[in-house]
Amino acid sequence: MINGVESREKTLTVFDPPSASVVEELKEYFASQRVSIREGSASGGPDGFAVLSENDNVLTAVDLRSLTVPLRRKIGERTGFSRLLEHLDGTTFASYDIGQMVAASREIEDRAWRAKVGTLHAGFQRVDAFEAQSKVYTQLGKTDLDIHAYAAPTGEFEDIPGVTSHIVDTDEIANSWFVVYDGGGAASDKCALLAEERGNQKFYGLWTYDPDIVDSILSHLGAQYAAPT
Repeated sequence: MINGVESREKTLTVFDPPSASVVEELKEYFASQRVSIREGSASGGPDGFAVLSENDNVLTAVDLRSLTVPLRRKIGERTGFSRLLEHLDGTTFASYDIGQMVAASREIEDRAWRAKVGTLHAGFQRVDAFEAQSKVYTQLGKTDLDIHAYAAPTGEFEDIPGVTSHIVDTDEIANSWFVVYDGGGAASDKCALLAEERGNQKFYGLWTYDPDIVDSILSHLGAQYAAPT
């Protein structure tokens, strides 16, 4: 699935950034993806904007001056960077560390949290890795979401109301980190993060907002693990 998504490089041009730290944060966050970060001058136009483009086609723009929430945020907190991520559909990444994977997972979890309906699947390889996110999933479990958590047999899941746990003894579950939301009946809300650990806590994968790709991941979960889709 990961290898089947072709990645095309996109360019994020930062025009007259409000601070150097913003540029560095963007470079750090997108360093492992095929996104080139550049600085530019607005030449009399509005400054403090970031413009995402591909082959000279503008995809979206973000007012950096309005951003008050860091990239590594809590569930439910929205940031203008989320708009950038929606336009990186199908972009693969490499060498994500644990912090970057958690940040990327928040984008999927947040969409599910705002909808509060539908089915959310989450696989964090090991039970302890999932339990490190117990506060987030306790909050998600208070909604009408149907939540399913997967991990290799490395321990017993602690009971989280609203979350169905699945202990699965396969290499795929042991080596994969995924968060998949079925959109709660809205195709436009379907989204997924899927990554494979390659090396010591380094991940290669993709996130997508393409309904067909999301459905394909859900179908695989259903076929392999009798997961609801």
